[in-house]
Parts: sequence; C-alpha cells; structure tokens
Amino acid sequence: MKQTLIPCVVAMVALIGAGSASAQSSAADGEKVFAAQKCTICHSVAGEGNKKGPLDGVGAKLSADDIRSWITNAPDMAAKAKAERKPPMKPYTSLSKAEVDALVAFVQSLKK
Repeated sequence: MKQTLIPCVVAMVALIGAGSASAQSSAADGEKVFAAQKCTICHSVAGEGNKKGPLDGVGAKLSADDIRSWITNAPDMAAKAKAERKPPMKPYTSLSKAEVDALVAFVQSLKK
C-alpha cells in the first residue's frame, strides 16, 4: 500500500510546484504588461513611478476579482469604493484576457 501512495504524492508535489512556477511566470508577464501600458504614469511599485498611486501591498488587500474589476471597470469600482481619483482611472477594455490575467497575477504579487 505504501508503495502505491508514493507515486501519487510525487505527482501532487510536482503539480503544486508547476502551479507556483506558472503563477510566477504569469506575474512576470504581468509586470511586462504593466510596463507596456505605462501604468507607472499613475501608479508606483517599490518607489518607481507616480508616488500618488502606490500599489505596494494591494495584493494583500484586494482579491483577484477586485483587482480584475479595477483593471477592466475602474469607474464602477471607484464609485463602489467612494474613491475620488483625479484623474479617474480609465477601464482597460482593449487588453486580452491573457494580459488581464497576467496583470492580476502581478498586482496580487504586490503583498508589501
């Protein structure tokens, strides 16, 4: 019985590791999208960019769904949060699903 469990445990560990590597890759891809979309005009990460819109720690405060909504429908999210942004953040509706997923992964990685 023990011998049949070992391959299952090894497979589970491999899958967990692959998921973690995929998340890191996605966050790295999101950082590229962040740069390509010139998000630092309004936001900063680790002191780089516009200090008025820091994103450090946002990944610990917002869910992936909330981050996605801020990216794709910022005006509605600002209204819900009663946040007055000047200038208001525009919705990024022209990004592909993969680009939004990568941006979400990147912003979620910003835990501190």
